[in-house]
Amino acid sequence: MPTLTDLTERVERLLLRHQELKKTNELLQQELSTVSRERENLKSRLAAARARIDALLERLPVEPVEGESGEAGQ
Repeated sequence: MPTLTDLTERVERLLLRHQELKKTNELLQQELSTVSRERENLKSRLAAARARIDALLERLPVEPVEGESGEAGQ
């Protein structure tokens, strides 16, 4: 059977470990928040880039591809 001193030491170690885990959790929460903001920023930039590419594609002239019209193969 553990003595009172043993139990006290164990509780103190558990409290220390709890504090370490709590601090680690806080740091991970901050990191997650930062990464989430970066992800949203990248998604926004990607959407803007897609919109610009779509606009550029719409400005390109449409040329018939060889083989699509009756004249290209003759």
